[in-house]
Amino acid sequence: MRYGLLAVVLIGVATLGGCTDGVLDPKGPIALAERQILLNALGIMLAIVIPVILAILGAAFWFRASNERARYRPDFTYSGRLELLVWSVPAMTVLLVGGVAWVGAHDLDPGKPISSTVKPVNVQVVSLDWKWLFIYPEQGIASVNKLVVPVGTPINFELTSSSVMNSFFVPQLGSQIYTMSGMATRLHLQADHLGTYAGVSAMFSGEGFPDMRFTVDAVTDDGF
Repeated sequence: MRYGLLAVVLIGVATLGGCTDGVLDPKGPIALAERQILLNALGIMLAIVIPVILAILGAAFWFRASNERARYRPDFTYSGRLELLVWSVPAMTVLLVGGVAWVGAHDLDPGKPISSTVKPVNVQVVSLDWKWLFIYPEQGIASVNKLVVPVGTPINFELTSSSVMNSFFVPQLGSQIYTMSGMATRLHLQADHLGTYAGVSAMFSGEGFPDMRFTVDAVTDDGF
């Protein structure tokens, strides 16, 4: 029992060790809200999965060959109460998880500006072959594969592509969104903590796809 408990603890620590620098380690309000949606959905599903697993183990134990008290009913064909239970539980799960996703999808609409008293910074993003171009129209500067943003300031992104369809994603800030040639998509993010965060292309887009990585440096206003 002691070794079994130790194994569970070690597996849990090893698993949680991979949660850094990802969606479970949010550094902004959008990513924080998205993590909460994931945890809410997980809690709803576990409320169903765990009792089902326990019921399976309990049924297997009760109807074991050595238990003479278990009733053998080979002619049993139908039970209205059992049928209601079997279908109502997954139906409730779908409704609850769907409700969480529905509300979250509207609250975290990528095109919805972040409510803040701080003036947002506008950044134009262009996915190239095979790199990311970031343009600051108000500052008159641009950078490649490096995005610098001030902490605590909403960032208004306008994204497009020079060629193939791509996907812009900063896991610790949230909200993956596509870039498409001849179209402009909008995204609003914010970094609440100083640091450097990894950005990736979350969609295979050709031979140079592995090189389409960039960094996001969240700095103070003085550094920006």
